Amino acid sequence: MRKLGKKYVEASSKVDKTKVYDLAEAIELVKTTSITKFDSSVEVAMNLNIDTKKSDQQLRGSIVLPNGTGKSKKILVLAKGAAATEAKEAGADFVGDQDLIDKISNENWFDYDVIIATPEMMPALGKIGKVLGPKGLMPNPKTGTVTPTPAKTVADVKKGMVEYRADSLGNIHGVIGKVSFEDKALQENLTYFVNTILKNKPKSVKGVFVKSISICTTMGPGIKLNINSFDK
Repeated sequence: MRKLGKKYVEASSKVDKTKVYDLAEAIELVKTTSITKFDSSVEVAMNLNIDTKKSDQQLRGSIVLPNGTGKSKKILVLAKGAAATEAKEAGADFVGDQDLIDKISNENWFDYDVIIATPEMMPALGKIGKVLGPKGLMPNPKTGTVTPTPAKTVADVKKGMVEYRADSLGNIHGVIGKVSFEDKALQENLTYFVNTILKNKPKSVKGVFVKSISICTTMGPGIKLNINSFDK
């Protein structure tokens, strides 16, 4: 069993494990439990009552947080013609088509955080899907990263778009900002993230949808939230 560090133990002692915290109290507390020397990310974890073996319960998408994530991302766009020009003007870091696909394939090039592609590029990109998939880089229509208008998605990523995907146990994770954010900004981001998931409840799910919600900082202890703090 991994030995817990002194800083983690001290931070964890501030959290009442038997309690579910209201939104404002949880945000205030999570900022005091950061144990890193850098500006830690604040993350949300939701456990949902879903069966991801059923196609309509495989939750996946993207959310543009109202106050961003505090993290800049390098964006690669695979497109041709006007779509490529517009993506470059929107601020994409790398823009190309087959030349960049070949660079990924031949050089194991991964100096970017997000790939956005037009539909016409997907057959060629699909040939290296086994390389991109495990790294979470394969574009997908559900997250808006396969689109005929990549410039819009470039703008969304720069504003603070985060992707989410439920794992086999029904867990969804997402970054909602940095410890340095104002409490109000973190509250707004968290509320927007959770309410977006709530609005996307599959029709086939009966009874309770959200089993639990918690937040934490990078390497910090989890803080359970009162589900009633959010819209139903």
